[in-house]
Amino acid sequence: MAKVQVQVWRSVQPGHVQTADLTLPACATVADAIALLGWPETAGCGIWGRACTLDTVLTSGDRVELYRALTVDPKVARRERFAQQGARGAGLFSARRPHSKAGY
Repeated sequence: MAKVQVQVWRSVQPGHVQTADLTLPACATVADAIALLGWPETAGCGIWGRACTLDTVLTSGDRVELYRALTVDPKVARRERFAQQGARGAGLFSARRPHSKAGY
């Protein structure tokens, strides 16, 4: 019977990644790989950065990525960073030549 070799990656905390190399049967799914490792449920998963479901069938050479839940909404984080920088300190025209018109 044919086998597929995959890598499973997960980030438990920022800056820390765990990886595992697995050899599975040809009809194995993402859920099978996670169950074999005994890792807990995650917020989402993907193969090579593209979102997938737990019933996606794996092919040889796939990198399964297990995602953790977001701690901060990205829109809120961007809004807060912009508020700290101020309107003149951020954006496309923040670095202007002295005595030039706005936008140049």
